[in-house]
Amino acid sequence: MNGAGYFDILKLAMPETIVSITALVVLFVDLGIMRSVEGRWRRLALAVIAAAGCGIALFWTFQVEQHAAPDFLRGIVVVDPLTRLVKQSVLVLTIFAVWTSIDGTFTAHSGEYFALLLLATVGMMFMVGSENVLMIFLSLELISLSLYVLTAFNKRSIQSAEAALKYFLFGGMAAAFMLFGLSLLYGLSGSVELRGIAAALKGRGLDPLLASAIVMVVIGFGFKVAAVPFHLWAPDAYQGAPTPSAAFIASGSKVASFFILAKVMMLGFAGAEGDGGWRAFSAGWVPLLAVIAVFSMLLGNLAAIAQSNVKRLLAYSAIAHGGYALLGVLSNQPQGVAALVYYVVTYGLTVLGAFAVVSVVEAQTGDARLASFAGLSRRAPLISLCMMVFMLSLAGIPPLAGFFGKFYVFTAAVNAEPKNLGLLWLVIFAIAMSAVSLYYYLMVLKRIYVGEPSTEVSPVQATPPFVVGVVIIALGVLALGCFPDLLVGALSAAIEAAGLG
Repeated sequence: MNGAGYFDILKLAMPETIVSITALVVLFVDLGIMRSVEGRWRRLALAVIAAAGCGIALFWTFQVEQHAAPDFLRGIVVVDPLTRLVKQSVLVLTIFAVWTSIDGTFTAHSGEYFALLLLATVGMMFMVGSENVLMIFLSLELISLSLYVLTAFNKRSIQSAEAALKYFLFGGMAAAFMLFGLSLLYGLSGSVELRGIAAALKGRGLDPLLASAIVMVVIGFGFKVAAVPFHLWAPDAYQGAPTPSAAFIASGSKVASFFILAKVMMLGFAGAEGDGGWRAFSAGWVPLLAVIAVFSMLLGNLAAIAQSNVKRLLAYSAIAHGGYALLGVLSNQPQGVAALVYYVVTYGLTVLGAFAVVSVVEAQTGDARLASFAGLSRRAPLISLCMMVFMLSLAGIPPLAGFFGKFYVFTAAVNAEPKNLGLLWLVIFAIAMSAVSLYYYLMVLKRIYVGEPSTEVSPVQATPPFVVGVVIIALGVLALGCFPDLLVGALSAAIEAAGLG
């Protein structure tokens, strides 16, 4: 173990250990102490415990400076400033996901629900902090299994079960493709570490075996980030899953999946990039991801226009945003990693808030159709104002976080090959698609502020803690937009400290 003792390993994995223990505590409290307590008080108490556990883990990552080099334990545990920052982002998103679940009445098994949220978070933390393909795969499966169950958590809804089955079948197939691709990589390189794989493949041409390995791995990750053509599960899963579960799938898991995708491509497949420049295509992972990004932006935005259900609209919007985020990966440089992390973190925060507002409307009207949002501004002015912040941020309107997220990934893509402006064609296409997206985000706001409800409806009922949570998320989106250096500065410092700058 490179001279490391079990205590050293436990210390490095302490944040994950704290969250795991919190999951067990939540289960014990729910099943052993609060089983007879009224539902809303149980949810509030369990949410406080779960959020407190994530808060303690977050505090640990800030207070204890640690560093584990990539060759430590064969890359199974890598702790550097950049991975620590991504873990902190995942923990913050989990806290908000837990807090916006306190009004959820879709299940009586609140303990199991919060425990699964925490276990999925543990998987995300292990995944972003690893450069070992076996550890990455195992962490990915821990996340996936937790999310499959969370999707099916509303036992009263046949749509929830159907969505989980589709999610599981697509996910199982994608995992098989990824495992096959990783086994090919091991056969070609004799290593399970990303840097070892890159060193073994250095100077090797893009022969059919390596090309197959790249395609298989991209299929596996393409499913996780819901990129076209591996996106088919997303609209049904987002619509059928309980809304808090859908929010968690769209936020925390996206941050972890995009970060590890960038790490695998940039570190593991270094030397097999190819070229995605206009009229300069050469085989490699860059042109492959460029094509996937184009179709994700095109299909996601055009399909979202035709949706009458806001959860499906957000699903297709997520597919389009996956295309934008891929530009950060395609830049293949440290600036692109910083832009990517800023983009996915601010997107995750925004979409979490949007789903929280959808859950309020769904609880009152029984569905999430666009028509159900008509006149929401008269029934819940504060929540409607928050929804306006989320929609305009997703559309990329300044000075909100979504604008700066797109600006950073577009700039990183243009700067990837500044001499011949290789990816400029992709950035122009992304800007055009971003303009298209403005239409369907404004469509939601038009219903909220201009539309008239078809029948007389009562004011929206939401508990004060829930409303406070939504308002804090909206303020966070506004603050990260007005003061982007709050996150960008930390990212730049982390990348420099990790020796990537």
